[in-house]
Amino acid sequence: MGHIRPDAVLVQAVIAGALSFAHLHDLAAAAGQDGWKAWAYPISVDLLLVAAWRRLRGGPSRLAWCWFLIALVASLGANVATAGFLDLQHPPAWLRFGIAGWPALAFLGGTLLAHTRSAVEAAEPAPSADGAPAPDPVPSPVQVPDEAGEAADLPVAEAPAKPPRSVPAPAPVPAALVAHARKVADEHRTRTGDPIDTDTLRARLGVPPQLADTIAAQLT
Repeated sequence: MGHIRPDAVLVQAVIAGALSFAHLHDLAAAAGQDGWKAWAYPISVDLLLVAAWRRLRGGPSRLAWCWFLIALVASLGANVATAGFLDLQHPPAWLRFGIAGWPALAFLGGTLLAHTRSAVEAAEPAPSADGAPAPDPVPSPVQVPDEAGEAADLPVAEAPAKPPRSVPAPAPVPAALVAHARKVADEHRTRTGDPIDTDTLRARLGVPPQLADTIAAQLT
């Protein structure tokens, strides 16, 4: 038989839960809820805590955080109130009011937590009648008559692709620049005996490569 190893976190949770349970019972009894009703209050608070915590484990939810904090404040408030900060022999009116209104508040919180879908659940597809996820919708075929005059089923065509972007035409070169380039080209041919290439022309004129290509095309 294996040895039982107690979990410190579990033991601490049991101690904290028992103390909070007793404090909530004492607070409810001091506010005028006697008998079984005083024991029902701590059960209601703890159940609301558990319901909100289970909802938070399924994903972030403002609703779950809201009701988790409400139940936590109720539990923590009972612990503080029974530590001597309140005269439980003569409880104030606001305490009796809060204890009396707690059942309706807890019922509202439990109902909202149980019947409000989280963001993760809302994003999932609704299951079909047999429990399987609903299939993705398939586009219906289009009736297109063929050469014989009979209708043929063709799938719905996808949206046409965007046309390629047209390349803008090069800007016109000033005639004076072309004349100067021709003079430079003639001088280069006279000196070297070869026609001037585009790189040399661009270096001599000090123009961008695209403009040099346009000028060279006009010199040929």
